[in-house]
Amino acid sequence: MRYDLTDFEWGTIEPVLPKGRRGRQPENNRRVMNGIFWVLRTGAPWRDLPERYGPYTTAYNRFNRWRKAGIWDGLMAAVTKAHGGKVQMIDSSIVRVHQHASGVKKRVEIVVWGEAAEGSRPKSMRASIAKAGQSRS
Repeated sequence: MRYDLTDFEWGTIEPVLPKGRRGRQPENNRRVMNGIFWVLRTGAPWRDLPERYGPYTTAYNRFNRWRKAGIWDGLMAAVTKAHGGKVQMIDSSIVRVHQHASGVKKRVEIVVWGEAAEGSRPKSMRASIAKAGQSRS
């Protein structure tokens, strides 16, 4: 699939993953890793994780558990080493737009209604009714 790990990437990551934990052993780390990376690459909420990656709670819980245990740091070090230190990541929070690309400068127009009303006849029913209803005394 589009966001799934290649065999080279999986071969780099698999040896760094935790092994020999107590309790039930994880069934398919690669499937869960693909699910985690799918969420991270698309920016979708965890609940929108496609079913082919398993339950979203499994991916979410493993992501958070590994974050707290520092496993992601080891994974990043292994990936960087496998690519000869030539790994770049871009986060949208650091991408900036040039000042001239932000659009047209906004202008504020000020209309003085008193001056406009003196030189022209009333353009709304309310204005003409108000003038007709005025007393001449």
